[in-house]
Amino acid sequence: MNDIEIIRSKIYEIRGQKVMLDYDLAEMYGVETAQLKRAVRRNIQRFEGDDFMFELTKDELSRCQIGILNGGRGSNFKYQPFAFTELGVAMLSSVLRSDAAIEINRGIMRAFVSIRQMIAANPIAVRLSTLEKNFEELKQDLEEIFSDYNDINEDTRAQLDAINIALADLQTTHKKNNQRKRIGFNTED
Repeated sequence: MNDIEIIRSKIYEIRGQKVMLDYDLAEMYGVETAQLKRAVRRNIQRFEGDDFMFELTKDELSRCQIGILNGGRGSNFKYQPFAFTELGVAMLSSVLRSDAAIEINRGIMRAFVSIRQMIAANPIAVRLSTLEKNFEELKQDLEEIFSDYNDINEDTRAQLDAINIALADLQTTHKKNNQRKRIGFNTED
């Protein structure tokens, strides 16, 4: 497996963004994770905003693709890891000023670009976006049809109610007008 493949395997999708975690970056840069975090905290103004870096929550750690927290002592994270986006990784090169950091950063940038190109060139992604667009159009059409259908239903119900009232009136007037004489032997005096 070449360097780009190794780096690509350490890129995760969290909160809808492609990110790399601090301990993977520290391993690649050849520094301790604590040293990397200290350098970031010293220069935190460079990493403001979720588009550069964010700290994972315990909930995200327990259900994300990087692993599941164990119940045993010492097997969980003491500190939540930082997740660096592509912009955050690029900013790390200005914080970590070694030649190794610069070289590794180039490889990481290439990996992010290759992933982006792979997604952009993927015909499935194009078809998926087309399907999403068509789905939204169909959804709007169905909402309009149901709205029209409900309007017709209300009008039809009102007309049926009027017809039923008119028929009831006709029946009562018909009964009043048609008082027939009884046929047969009358015993009335």
